[in-house]
Amino acid sequence: MPEYKISVIGAGVSGQGLAILASEHGADVFVSEQKNISDDVKELFTKHNIKFEEGGNTSKVFEADEILISSGISPKSEILIEAQRRGCKLTGELDYVLPKIKATNLICVTGSNGKSTVTSLTAHILNRAGLKAGAGGNLGTASSTFTKENFDAVVLELSSFQLARAENNLGASVSIVTNIAPDHIDWHGSFENYVEAKSRVLKLRDGDGWGIIQDRDVEILGATGKLITLGWNKQPNHDTAGAIFMDEDSQAAWLTLDGTREKLFDFSDTTLIGSHNLENVAMCLCAARLVGVDISNVKSLLEGFKPLAHRCEDAGTVKGVQYIDDSKGTNVAATITAMTSIKGRKVIILGGQGKGEDYTPLAEAVKDNCDFAVLLGEEAPKIQAALESSGFNNFKRVSSMEDAVRASADVARPGMVVLLSPACTSWDMYKSYKARGEHFCRLVKDLADNA
Repeated sequence: MPEYKISVIGAGVSGQGLAILASEHGADVFVSEQKNISDDVKELFTKHNIKFEEGGNTSKVFEADEILISSGISPKSEILIEAQRRGCKLTGELDYVLPKIKATNLICVTGSNGKSTVTSLTAHILNRAGLKAGAGGNLGTASSTFTKENFDAVVLELSSFQLARAENNLGASVSIVTNIAPDHIDWHGSFENYVEAKSRVLKLRDGDGWGIIQDRDVEILGATGKLITLGWNKQPNHDTAGAIFMDEDSQAAWLTLDGTREKLFDFSDTTLIGSHNLENVAMCLCAARLVGVDISNVKSLLEGFKPLAHRCEDAGTVKGVQYIDDSKGTNVAATITAMTSIKGRKVIILGGQGKGEDYTPLAEAVKDNCDFAVLLGEEAPKIQAALESSGFNNFKRVSSMEDAVRASADVARPGMVVLLSPACTSWDMYKSYKARGEHFCRLVKDLADNA
């Protein structure tokens, strides 16, 4: 019988995982990468007898029984469009990998913001509870990693790109949508398409699987089935199987389930910054509870978890001013969330490469939550125009992060916060949001050393 041939489009983390998994399952694998492939990855492919091409996609891709699409490949990609025109069998990453994952419980996490924190923290809680749990997916560890040994639970961060190509049951016992706000409109073509992709994490879960979502997102996601909704109200707007109440009066989160009410945690149990992170912790503990974990000793379960880098991370305090690195705030919704979740008077650093978003809501949030704004990068003129239209004129345009930190330090007073939450990607000035955040943190350290 002739060997089954698989082509993989893309040689990033996702593509590498797909290629190796397909090879281990006996396929003859060929990888096609638009950019150059690093020597380390070439060596990895050679080790697994995987053929590859780099610097462009050729018709060799079509010499296969099935084509696997790694997570970041744009629907506008010429090779993908041509494959569709030819009627090739196309399979997304999730449909190929998830049925092969060896886990008693699969927890799938998506959302516009906070999904990496929820994925990492949920796995941390499960491991602290004595389970063998892994965390990965869009977080950086390919989902195919969890097909080689048995786990009590696997927690996967799923991007809208991955979900857009999912057609089959994900097999999730718990699906979490942290929140929904406009993002990646350039990739999906519309906000409606983006939401439809995100909603698949709920629609494709197991029939008896749970969904954990924001109460305000029930309608937009078209969510049905066994749902637990989160809100800061005393009563949810929807009649669901359960509800999480974020109660400012008692400074605690409460879970109502099966007619009983129990405390999830006290807000003081976590050191994570911002009310949005309190929501993240609540969703994580609820997910753990749903897969059978005893969450009564919350402090022990949360102990040792550190905030993910560049996500509302404390970068230091200089002359009584706290500097917070939220370089991962790459869309308007993320930055608004950071601004409104962090208490106190603020100076905010905004700008970078845009995603085609409307900055009007951002400007209104700046006006309501910040004393001053520092603007840099390609989007600075557009953000400035939105600020001026809102009647906010306390801003300064700068040309570098060095100037941004210096300008922020000049206007911030003791007790204030300087927040780097750009509402834009970093690609006009940095190779990644991580590089941008690391530069900001170095500059804050220099500021402290010279204080």
